[in-house]
Amino acid sequence: MFHVIAGLLALYVSCRLVWCQRWPAPVKWTICALIVLASQHHLVTRNFFGSLASPELPAPVLMVLGCAFGALILAALLLLALDLFGLLAYPLFRRVGHTVLATPSLRAGIGAAALLLAAIGTWQAVRVPEVRNIEVQLAQLPPELDGFRLVQLTDLHASRLLQRPWMEAVVARTNALNPDLIVITGDLVDGTVGMRTHDVEPLRDLTAGHGVYAIPGNHEYYAEYQQWLEHFERLGVRMLLNEHVTIAGAGAEFVLAGITDRAAAPFGQPMPDIGAALAGVPQEAAVILLSHRPPGAQDNARAGADLQLSGHTHGGQVLGLHWVTQWANDGYVSGLYRIDAMHLYVSNGAGLWPGFPLRLGRPSEITEITLRSVGGVRANGA
Repeated sequence: MFHVIAGLLALYVSCRLVWCQRWPAPVKWTICALIVLASQHHLVTRNFFGSLASPELPAPVLMVLGCAFGALILAALLLLALDLFGLLAYPLFRRVGHTVLATPSLRAGIGAAALLLAAIGTWQAVRVPEVRNIEVQLAQLPPELDGFRLVQLTDLHASRLLQRPWMEAVVARTNALNPDLIVITGDLVDGTVGMRTHDVEPLRDLTAGHGVYAIPGNHEYYAEYQQWLEHFERLGVRMLLNEHVTIAGAGAEFVLAGITDRAAAPFGQPMPDIGAALAGVPQEAAVILLSHRPPGAQDNARAGADLQLSGHTHGGQVLGLHWVTQWANDGYVSGLYRIDAMHLYVSNGAGLWPGFPLRLGRPSEITEITLRSVGGVRANGA
C-alpha cells in the first residue's frame, strides 16, 4: 500500500506540475520518469540493496534519495493545497481561480520550493542533535534526589546514513552533560549486528554515575533481535525487558522500569508487559518507565508509573505532517504531557529511519531531564 500511495502521488505531481509546463516533450517525460523512480526507491532498495528498514547504500546516495522523496511529498501537499484553493475560489473569483489552477510558472515555483525545503530538511535530519533541557516534578521522588539529572537518547537509528562519526558526536555531547543516568528508549539500530557493529561501538563510551539502560524499539526486531540484545549488553548497555531496577543515591532511591515493544508479536518475542515490569515495586516508590511508543500511556499511568519516557514518533519530522503521526500515536507526538498523575515525555529523537531522512520544524534532540521532588522544591525555595 505504501508503494501504491507513493506512486499515485508521483502521478499527481507529474500531471499537475510537470506536464502543464511549456517544456519540450522529452524533458517532461524525463522529469516525470525521475519523479516516479523517486517514489518507488524504497521498493528498489528493499529488493536489491538491503531491506526496507535498513537500505545498504552509501550515505550520499541515501541523502539524495531522501531529498528527492521528500520533495515529492512536499510538492504533492503544496499542489493539493493550491488546487483546492483554486477550485474553491473559481465559482466566486473566476480570474483568481483560473490563475491558480492554470499558471505553469506558479507550479514550477512550487516544485523549486519543495526541492529547497527538502534539501534543508535532509541537512536538518543528519546533523548532530542539540541538547533540550526540561524539568519534571515527581510527587513521589525523595527530596534527597531533587536535581537528579538523566539524559534520554532515543531513535539513534545507526545505519549507512548515520554512521560511526555521527554516533561518536552524539556520545560526546551526551557525556559532556555529565548526567547521573543515561537511558535509551529504543530504535538504536537499523540492520544486522555484522553490518552495524562498527557504527554502534561508540555506545561503549557512554558514561553516567548510575549507568546506561535501554529498551528495544520496533526496529530492533527487524534484524537479529536476540543477537542485538547480547551485543548491547557487551557494550555496557543494560537492557530492561519487562523488568525494573532500583536506582539508589544520596540515601534515597527510585525505580527505573522498561518494557518491550509490540513489534515483538510476529517474531515470537515477549510482548510489552507493564505488570511484569512493575512486579514487586513498592506502592510509594517513584517509578520512571521506559516505553518506546507513547500509546499505552494511560495503562502505564494506572499501573503506577510516575514518568514515562518515549520516542518512536521522531516528533512527526515535518511540521504539519506531524498531525498524522500524532493521530497514529494516541495524540502524543512531541514534548511533555500530563496523564492523570503521570508525566509523559515524548522525545523528537536523535536520529531517524534512513528511508525518510527529513526534518522541518521538528528538530532532533538529546534530552536532559532534571527531576524535581515536591519536598526538594520546597526546600530549595525556602
